[in-house]
This record gives sequence, C-alpha cells and structure tokens, in this order.
Amino acid sequence: MHHEVAVFDAARVAGLIGQIDVQAVLRRMFLALAQGSAVQPPQLRNLFPDAQGNFISYLGIHGSERLFGAKLSPYIPRPQGALVTAWTLLLSMDDGQPRLLCDAGQLTVERTAGATALAVDLLAPAGVSKLAVIGSGRLGLAHLRHVLPLRDWQEIRLHSLGIAELPAVQRQALLDIDPHVGIHAQLASAVADADVIMLCTSAGVSVLDPALLTKPALITSICTNAQFAHEVPPASLPQMEVYCDYRATTPDSAGEMRLAREQHHWSPASIRGDLPELVAGSAPLPAYDRHVFFRSIGLGLEDVAIAGELYRLHRQQS
Repeated sequence: MHHEVAVFDAARVAGLIGQIDVQAVLRRMFLALAQGSAVQPPQLRNLFPDAQGNFISYLGIHGSERLFGAKLSPYIPRPQGALVTAWTLLLSMDDGQPRLLCDAGQLTVERTAGATALAVDLLAPAGVSKLAVIGSGRLGLAHLRHVLPLRDWQEIRLHSLGIAELPAVQRQALLDIDPHVGIHAQLASAVADADVIMLCTSAGVSVLDPALLTKPALITSICTNAQFAHEVPPASLPQMEVYCDYRATTPDSAGEMRLAREQHHWSPASIRGDLPELVAGSAPLPAYDRHVFFRSIGLGLEDVAIAGELYRLHRQQS
C-alpha cells in the first residue's frame, strides 16, 4: 500500500503541535519502554573533523505504534553564536518506508519541556507552591507552559541573564503569562526557598550550586549538547537523590554524570529511578530529606512518539 512521505517545515510543525497532549503521549511512550514494547538505543555524539562541531543522533523504536526513526541534531560553532538545528525522520515498522520528515526545532522544545513536566508531576509533592524557572528563552517558557497546570503555584519566579534589561514590552509579556509570575534579576532571589527549580539554559558550565539552597528542592536540568555541558556542579551529585529520563543511556551522555563518575566517586547505580520506572510505579519516590535532581538528555523515542502524533494529525486533516 502506497503511503505519502510528508515533509513538514517549521511552520507546519508549529501549526500542528499545539493540538497534541505532549505529556499524555510521552507517558504512554515511557510506559511502553517500561513494558518492553519500545527500544531506546544510546544517544551518539558524532564529531565533525577539525573541531567544526558535531551532531547527535537520537534513535528510537516505538513498537506499540509500529514506528521507528531518528533525529539528527548538529551543533555548529560560529563567531556570532552556535547554530543548532534538528530534523526527524519517521519510518514504518510494517513496510520500512518513510512516513514523515520534519523540522524538529519546535518538536524538540515541546518534547523536552514535556518530559521535564512529566518528571515534575511524578516527583514533586502535591503541595508545592514555589516555582523557579531559570532561562526565559523558548525552552524556559515552554517548560513554564507545560508545568503551569500541574500544581497550585503561588509564586513563579523567572530569571535569566540580562532579564532585568529587557525592554518593557518583553518584560510585560513575561508577567502576562500568569498572575503569579515575577521577574528576578538575581539568581539567588529566584531560587530562595523554591520548591521546584527548572534549569532551562544552554550553559556549558554550572548555573546553580544546590549547596547554596536553604531547603530541599526538586531541581530539573536539560542542558545543551556541548561536550561535558552541565547546569549543576558534578561534585553535587553524590549529595542528591538523582533521577533521569532513561538510566540505560543518560549517564553516558549527561556531562555532570560523566564528570561525577570520573572525578567525584559517584556511580550511576545510585540513580533512584527513571521516567519508565516512575510511570510504571516501580521506582521509589524521593523522601526530600535532601535535594532531588532530575536530568534529561532528550530521547529519540520522544522524538519518534511526537512525530508519530504529528503524522497522525496530518493524515486526519488531509
């Protein structure tokens, strides 16, 4: 049976992705991974010659949806700032033929924020009320959008480098997101006594030292694909309860985990749980007698799952 190969540019993806319940799609996908009906191969960072950058290949096999695919995301350093793009190719497990090739920029933003939000929903106590979002770019604002309905947030603190110097119109746009949003020029005031701290930056080195916090918090981190990039000090991992998106692959890719293992006597065996285990109910929940750290590197299966939903919507509307 002939199937069209759909090609979506960024505008087409943006027009469809708002119709998807990203967290519900990811929850089903992580449950499939826990039950063995999906496969997540390791993420692979591939270097360009002569230090010209790299690209990461994200692979995934979603057996329960009869789909497999790959996202390729290059990191190209330039004097005006690094260029990061991404494209996802989706194929059928039934006939091996391609179904979709799509610009994965917005897809990556939504699946990254959706996975963090799923972790917040599974790991944060029901009564938390103070949220700090570090990073006010596309990823930071997507994270905020995804977690807004999850808890009764009484304080939402936004901080990023230069946020105090934003034009008045941009500052007001941030404040208009929710009545509880406040802009913090200083990191220290944004994270002070926060219950949940979402690190949503492209930093290659530490943004937040958990040792400076005054009470146990849930700290989430996404980071960038620069080599050994990390948003918390690697030395802090042994003092925290650590969770991740997928324990079989994340420790070999996350910068702070690799450095903590090599330099600070931390072991991936101490990871308390990952998203498949949390969704399946087989991982212990944190006691919050110390900080809780959730690290996401982004999974090819997430890309495949969301791309599959994009293709399904496209077929329904064609």
